Amino acid sequence: MTKKPYPFIFLCFLFLFTASCNQRAHYMCLEGSALGTTYAITFRIPEGAPSAFPDIVEQTLASGFERINNSLSIYNNHSLISRINKNLTQETDSLFRTVFNRSMDISILTNGAFDISAAPFFDLWGFGFEKRDILRQDSLELVRQYTGMDKFRLEGTALYKADPRCSLSMNAIAKGYACDLIAGELSELEITDMLVEIGGEIVCRGLNPKKRPWRIGIDSPVDGNIHPGENIQAVITMTDKGLATSGNYRNYYIENGKKYAHIIDPQTGLPVKHNLLSATVIAPDCMSADAFATALMVMGLAASIDFLNQHPELGAYLIYEQGGVFKTYATDNIIIEL
Repeated sequence: MTKKPYPFIFLCFLFLFTASCNQRAHYMCLEGSALGTTYAITFRIPEGAPSAFPDIVEQTLASGFERINNSLSIYNNHSLISRINKNLTQETDSLFRTVFNRSMDISILTNGAFDISAAPFFDLWGFGFEKRDILRQDSLELVRQYTGMDKFRLEGTALYKADPRCSLSMNAIAKGYACDLIAGELSELEITDMLVEIGGEIVCRGLNPKKRPWRIGIDSPVDGNIHPGENIQAVITMTDKGLATSGNYRNYYIENGKKYAHIIDPQTGLPVKHNLLSATVIAPDCMSADAFATALMVMGLAASIDFLNQHPELGAYLIYEQGGVFKTYATDNIIIEL
């Protein structure tokens, strides 16, 4: 979806297993680039599958990625969301409606901490599609006039804006949705054991090649830690869930001695400033995990813990700074190995 590291959701390290997939004949790994990021798909080939099965899987992946790119990518000038942002169409497709409706639900649940209509704020601060403007207070006031989910209305297949300047970015939820979509299509091919990782967002089902639940490494949120897996904070064991991580330690810039991170509060339009450094969320689907991870980063530590206590269907692993030391908070419904 992007031409640079994903602007909202940061990469988890995919901690699989030491043996090569090729050494285990019934499992296969497919890796490549799509949606402006990388992907790694590990799956068990079903019993009795034809010899051409790997080609069928590759065709399924290519088709899924193309559909997502053509619908949800703001970096594709001809995508549906780009045309909607340019006021060239009001008609939507099923992918757009699925993500828009879930975004609206999560925006309500999080009291606006997650908001796909905040795209103009990200442009203003230099973390969106447009080049960074010279920020002025009156710019923030102006942008606030045409942001907010209440400025959009979906009726049937048509999307209506309250202001033509309104725009959307689904970057903070689209990769998670892509994982769900691909995993669903692989399930239709009778694949029951898989791990789908796209740009760090993950869906896993069944068991790994060692016949155990999948192991996912969570990176330590050290500033500038751009290489997933080099500095692991913890390993989470899971299956039949989606996982996503958001953080403020990879996408930021320093100007006039001040650090500006990409986590923007949609209600104020300002970069958040608190001690929560990384939020990993486990949810029944990756689209929700993706969005909730971003929302927690906006909320901050105390509000995130309160929110998680009210939503036991979510699992979370939070890393925060206190007194110059990394500390962690984990819900009691996740399994941590390290």
